[in-house]
Amino acid sequence: MTAASLPSASHWGAFRAEVEDGVLRSVRPFERDRSPSPLIEAVPASVYAPNRVRRPSVRRGYLDHGPAACAMRGAEPFVEISWDEALQLVGDALETTRRRDGNQAIFGGSYGWASAGRVNHARTLTHRFLNLFGGCVSQVTNYSWGAAEILLNHVLGGRGAVSAEVTDWQSIADNTRLMVMFGGANPKNAHVTSGGGGSHDFVPWLKRAREAGVEFVVVSPISADAPEVMGARWIPIRPNSDTAMMLALAYVIETEGAAAHAFLDRCTVGYERFRAYLLGEADGIAKTPDWAERLTGVPSVTIVELARAMAATRTMLSATWSLQRADHGEQPYWALITLAAMLGQIGLPGGGVGFGYGSINGVGTPRAPVGVPAMTAGRNPLGLAIPCARVGDLLLDPGATIVFDGRTITLPEIKLIYWAGGNPFHHHQDLNRLRRGWARAETIVVHEPWWTPTARQADIVLPATTAFERDDLAASSRDRYVLAMHKLVEPVGEARNDYDIFAALAARFGFADAYTEGRDIPGWTRHLYDTARKRAAADGFALPEFESFWEAGFVELPEPEQRQVMLQAFRANPQGHPLATPSGRIELWSQTIADFGYADCPGHATWLPPAEWLGAETVARWPLHLVTSQPATRLHSQLDGVGASAASKIAGVEPLTMHPVDAAARGLTDGQIVRVFNDRGACLAGLELSDAIMPGVVRMATGAWYDAEDYGSPNPLEKAGNPNVLTRDAGTSQLAQGCAALSALVDVEAAADAPTPAAHRPPDFVSR
Repeated sequence: MTAASLPSASHWGAFRAEVEDGVLRSVRPFERDRSPSPLIEAVPASVYAPNRVRRPSVRRGYLDHGPAACAMRGAEPFVEISWDEALQLVGDALETTRRRDGNQAIFGGSYGWASAGRVNHARTLTHRFLNLFGGCVSQVTNYSWGAAEILLNHVLGGRGAVSAEVTDWQSIADNTRLMVMFGGANPKNAHVTSGGGGSHDFVPWLKRAREAGVEFVVVSPISADAPEVMGARWIPIRPNSDTAMMLALAYVIETEGAAAHAFLDRCTVGYERFRAYLLGEADGIAKTPDWAERLTGVPSVTIVELARAMAATRTMLSATWSLQRADHGEQPYWALITLAAMLGQIGLPGGGVGFGYGSINGVGTPRAPVGVPAMTAGRNPLGLAIPCARVGDLLLDPGATIVFDGRTITLPEIKLIYWAGGNPFHHHQDLNRLRRGWARAETIVVHEPWWTPTARQADIVLPATTAFERDDLAASSRDRYVLAMHKLVEPVGEARNDYDIFAALAARFGFADAYTEGRDIPGWTRHLYDTARKRAAADGFALPEFESFWEAGFVELPEPEQRQVMLQAFRANPQGHPLATPSGRIELWSQTIADFGYADCPGHATWLPPAEWLGAETVARWPLHLVTSQPATRLHSQLDGVGASAASKIAGVEPLTMHPVDAAARGLTDGQIVRVFNDRGACLAGLELSDAIMPGVVRMATGAWYDAEDYGSPNPLEKAGNPNVLTRDAGTSQLAQGCAALSALVDVEAAADAPTPAAHRPPDFVSR
């Protein structure tokens, strides 16, 4: 018997793997991880899951009749074929589509969470191949903070306030006295780091900040967003009404003479326009605490007290990414920036504003500014991309136009979808609508390790390796480690690496050399590390040679000598360090946005009622606001059928949290299987009662594998508890066209019939 302990990494943490006789037996957390995630325990089970895709497979109807639109994807059996035949089918479909319809008929989908590895980054590899093939329709922005990205480009001149440039936790612990967190800081979100993480530092930093005397206030409809470790004051608020509360806080600060006009005059533009709106001079409605109380449910006295406390001390304002995943999601971010500017503390240690604290591990972690090694996708010669969350529009409405950030995009007709990495039947909204668009494509090619909902609704499925069946390295701009990912075991079945699949296809089309640049996966792993090492040396950081790094399994970047304070240099010298905005300053009024003429996104922060919320006219019909949160037991839809995620189900169905008052009004009991529904669809859920959620609000985690009771139905019951059959497939506004999933109303009733979920079973197979 031979045994080995090998280093590797995932989005939910680094670990040492125990491999015996070529079998992955167990994993243990990386020895330097300060607060390891329990999610890594599911790694071995995921590698050997019964629903692994073991051989190239083709939907029987596609194999028998060729490419064609098909509404029965997901219901038909598959036929297993050889790799040679599978690659021939993929190559023929690509070439036929390109020759007949042009590259604009190819949609290069995929998303960035498939693997923490920087070499085997499925989305990058997909676009690298398709770009060399002549281009495709691709995507910009993301589901996580798509609205914020576009807005912040206009208001702050970049998206750094939601990524690696926020004020770090050391500065907060040393200087902040009050931290007001809209959306809170739920520790479950800190399980994951995009690109992999060596240490989970979020909870330890919360503890350190509290011990240093930071007072936390959490504004959220769910008390779990104010964990005990913070000792926070919880202020319950009606979902989607945060902008109204922020405006009322601003009203108190302005009318009580606490606004920092010297800072506003020196570092911002447009405050007078915003002030006229705030005081009601522009629209006749003063944004008073009483006005906000009617919208938010937060008592006016609470708003006044909080505003005075913020003005009296060093205050950090923050909002989770989730706040902008809603109708008019740009507005709470713009309002919070405006409020921070009125306090005059932007650019001061421990003061100002930042986004994403508590949304993902690593936000605010002190880290040396060393570049992250990464593969490149090259240039898309087609130059056509849609906002990430507008996939449904693209597939359903060829020839239509969408407005996006001052541009008009004409949507082409998509004939072929190529997807490697990611699960749109988790990430996207209104999945019944997505299925209708998905059915219009003639060919859908998917690379997948598992029979996910996306794979089951494809035509050609190519078995891909997991991150633990190949070499790679992990790194993130939010984490201070670069991590070696050793190949732990041989691929299951006939699985191949995404990189090798695309290299084989590139060879068929004559551009293999351009795709590989003469390197295999180990060669790229070394090359990316050596490139990062050279860049680090130029910045004054010495990293070990590759062999030493590979053997040790990690390299830790030094902690920076200076605390990171967002916009510190700008505050000190606005003329010498201008922002990348038209004015060079913080734009509380954006003439650019105003000139776009979007009714759903005016030129300054504005209260715009969402289409669906507890203040809407439709609340009489749909009386519950559905909050779809990130799961505590998996990463998006990854690990759903194994480990903690499988154990968390109620009779195999995803839980739904509801206040006992709402349950009693419906005659529902704890643990009961219920039907959650609205006009868009219906899903099953297992009822979980709690008084830690506001009455009128229900919560479901996203990521349960989509499982339709009848794929032939246009609006089937979803059996596993995927709440995205209920959420709205609409953009946040014409400005950003971001994901608006958190603006959704539903009702809940006892399930008259509860069919058994079968999402994690492989599909049926037949011989040809």
